[in-house]
Amino acid sequence: MSDQYDVIVLGSGPGGYVAAIRCAQLGLKTAIVERELLGGICLNWGCIPTKALLRSAEILHYAQHASDYGLKIAGKIEADLEAVVKRSRGVAKQLNQGVTHLMKKNKITVHMGTGTLTGPTSLTVKSDKGEEKLTAKHVIVATGARARNLPFAPADGKRVWTYRHAMTPSEMPKKLLVIGSGAIGIEFASFYNDMGCDVTVVEMLDRIVPVEDKDVSVFLEKSLTKQGMTIMTGAGVEDIKVTGSGVKAKIKDKSGKVSETEFSHCITAIGIVPNTENVGLEKLAEMDRGFIQIDPYGRTKSKGLWAIGDCTPGPWLAHKASHEGVTTAEAIAKELGNKDVHPHPLDRGNIPGCTYCHPQIASVGLTEAKAKEAGYEVKAGTFPFIGNGKAIALGEAEGFVKTVFDAKTGELLGAHMVGAEVTEMIQGFVVGKTLETTEAELMNTVFPHPTISESMHESVLASYGRALHI
Repeated sequence: MSDQYDVIVLGSGPGGYVAAIRCAQLGLKTAIVERELLGGICLNWGCIPTKALLRSAEILHYAQHASDYGLKIAGKIEADLEAVVKRSRGVAKQLNQGVTHLMKKNKITVHMGTGTLTGPTSLTVKSDKGEEKLTAKHVIVATGARARNLPFAPADGKRVWTYRHAMTPSEMPKKLLVIGSGAIGIEFASFYNDMGCDVTVVEMLDRIVPVEDKDVSVFLEKSLTKQGMTIMTGAGVEDIKVTGSGVKAKIKDKSGKVSETEFSHCITAIGIVPNTENVGLEKLAEMDRGFIQIDPYGRTKSKGLWAIGDCTPGPWLAHKASHEGVTTAEAIAKELGNKDVHPHPLDRGNIPGCTYCHPQIASVGLTEAKAKEAGYEVKAGTFPFIGNGKAIALGEAEGFVKTVFDAKTGELLGAHMVGAEVTEMIQGFVVGKTLETTEAELMNTVFPHPTISESMHESVLASYGRALHI
């Protein structure tokens, strides 16, 4: 006998567990299958524990610069790496327990083990206890992704690390090579730099955080360089040899010169690989480079089979996965006869991106360059934090807010920020874009004083030549 459900979710990351909760809220008999830890990579090994690490590094940075705030701290200030990592793992454990509670609260059946599809709406779950057969009216695949390895230097957990190894280091690197300057690479580079490590970042493209607006990339590179990091853009790592004391890396710089440098450790942050092999998808879904192809509601080519999150086309972000989970759950409920749900497909142009380096960066929508490439006549304005009273009072006057508008209609096309707490501020512009806000509404919005968010208002004014404080 197989267990019968309305919906089975394969994978319990931020897409999977949210989809399961929404299905349960809509009255559907729901199960979730997880092979490791509830909450998936994001909660246990990604977004949340990395922010705990970065918070420790931030506190260390402030303590080391206490004199800038008129304070004296007696004694030597230093990091206890073991304690920092322990705190991070404790945060992850607390949230894992929280997801466990949410499954019980919503009466979602949890099957721990490795799930393999045997058809669009059936699967087997293998665990130490044996094998279970499960069937459902609908199945959601939310198996996520993992770090991509360098073909000539696979991660060994000792000298060559992925983000997962970098999160639980057995020792503090003395000289660290970070390959890749996307969000993961730059966050770990920032963390280890603040912790006192000598950090070098190698990026093959012509600027770091290349998906961001060019002005943000340029500003961030200057800031990180000022903090002591070595940044190499237009460069590539051609070979890595692991030695007894570290790694020897052959790096080709932008001029074409190849040099060999020794590092104690290396972090590879060169992208992700979807967890879609050995799942039983070969004949059930259309695939592109391993990613499951879906319609705007998460449907695959097989009736009853859906997919969300990092195993589908990007951007590969936890909040995108969660939003997809809700959309797909509601689309399934509608197919099962619920007339009260009205699922809305995800607008990828309104997905914010946040990177929690020091300083932080955040953005939504089109960069100025992308807007022009798309044929828009643009109005763009920038307001620096040095003109913001709260930023100066906080000692955080490094940063800016940039907004991009359609000159013809006033539509907000994009917003880009770098500086303190911008990852909290970006949501204001995300709401604005979702509501199809123009410059008029934003100009007429009253921003509280004193706040760093006033820089958002001023950037809008600057786009139209009306900035008040510069």
